[in-house]
Amino acid sequence: MGRLFWLSDEQWAAIEPLLPRNKGGARRVDDRRVISGIIHVLKVGCRWCDCPEEYGPSTTIYNRFNRWSRKRFWIDLVEGLAICGAVTKSTSIDSTYVKAHRSAHGGKGGRKIRLSGRHGAGKPRKSTPLPT
Repeated sequence: MGRLFWLSDEQWAAIEPLLPRNKGGARRVDDRRVISGIIHVLKVGCRWCDCPEEYGPSTTIYNRFNRWSRKRFWIDLVEGLAICGAVTKSTSIDSTYVKAHRSAHGGKGGRKIRLSGRHGAGKPRKSTPLPT
């Protein structure tokens, strides 16, 4: 698929030394593929479970992102990518947003008390006047 994000050789060479090493547990999958998948999800804005199969299991992508987020790994990674010119130093990988009400663009303008069309046109009022 042509729309997938893959780290280039230059980008990978810049961030490979920053990766955590010598970790126990299950056999590690390809770090380059997983990081490319994480960046793809963050760039596209899709759900983790909708990550394309080419990057591997979506649970692996999600778990690696969370585990490395707790270790603040992503700060070092973005700085490494900025050094090689892949991203700007001010790149943000945050997906927060603010919900706004559909009419939050501004309040209604005009007069607070509106005159009826009949009164403004010089026609008699519909209601009966009180006897005096």
